Amino acid sequence: MKIISKIFQRLYLFKIFRPCCLPLMLLFALVGHPQSINFTSEDITINENIDGTLLTPSTNDKIPLAIIIPGSGPTDRNGNQNFLKNNSLKKLAESLSNNGIATFRFDKRIVKQIHRGNVDNNIKFEDFVTDVQAIVKFFAKSDSFSQLILIGHSQGSLVAFLADSEDVNAIVSISGAGQSMDKVLLEQITKIAPGLSDEAEETLKILKSGQTTSNYPQPLQSVFNYDLQPFMISWMKYEPKLIISQIERPILIINGTKDLQVSVEEANTLAEAAPNSKLHIIEGMNHIMFTIEGDDLVNSKSYNESSHPINSELIDIIQKFIFSN
Repeated sequence: MKIISKIFQRLYLFKIFRPCCLPLMLLFALVGHPQSINFTSEDITINENIDGTLLTPSTNDKIPLAIIIPGSGPTDRNGNQNFLKNNSLKKLAESLSNNGIATFRFDKRIVKQIHRGNVDNNIKFEDFVTDVQAIVKFFAKSDSFSQLILIGHSQGSLVAFLADSEDVNAIVSISGAGQSMDKVLLEQITKIAPGLSDEAEETLKILKSGQTTSNYPQPLQSVFNYDLQPFMISWMKYEPKLIISQIERPILIINGTKDLQVSVEEANTLAEAAPNSKLHIIEGMNHIMFTIEGDDLVNSKSYNESSHPINSELIDIIQKFIFSN
């Protein structure tokens, strides 16, 4: 039950999180990272909902920009939430920018709202898509980069698919689901609490129809919290495998064999729906893109450990994909 609770604390908002602020135009000092630093950092405000950090490699050439889209929950630009600090998205951005790819990572709008103490309880999944579309337009208008690539992590994978436009050159999906959220959730519940799966399935059917309900298994109250249901309804109506099948631009699909939240089968589902996509399964990589050599307990603990490096194979695969398009 603890695993379910942790997963669905990431769905929306629970605790106050204070996002990290980075100084304007400072040269990054990466403590504990042996590689040389070949980029600068600039904090940018896109609009009233979106603050982020742009990393620009030190070069006079026009280079690609990767827009990194975070996963579920009140996730900040570094990949962190309250009581969960791993800096996974920060590590991803720094590693890519140190290899000649500019990156922009941003706080989800809910992070800014929490920081202001003014949370919008009517937030919907589509708001995340709108935010990414605004980011794409901002950088497309600047004409400063050779390509714009969307890198969606977890929930951000579906956001990337929906935010696709003529200004986007390619899409990278990391740990993205191929099925709609209700199906993924039911699989999680069946795996962890099989005795509740039938009741959960009935609740999910009601939500899938667009209706809220108080008829759900009480042990799963943290999952089916009534306040979360409108957001869940807005999320589960999308079928990722159908959406990806309509995208014409290059797509890279990546999943790790140690992912506790999104199985390799989900990546295979996406790849089958998009025959022209490239699929890479990375041995030993977990959901937050760290290499895990231990058991599930070691894996789970890594969600709150910032000492792990980002998986090096992941960086190599993404770099080759971007520069080949």
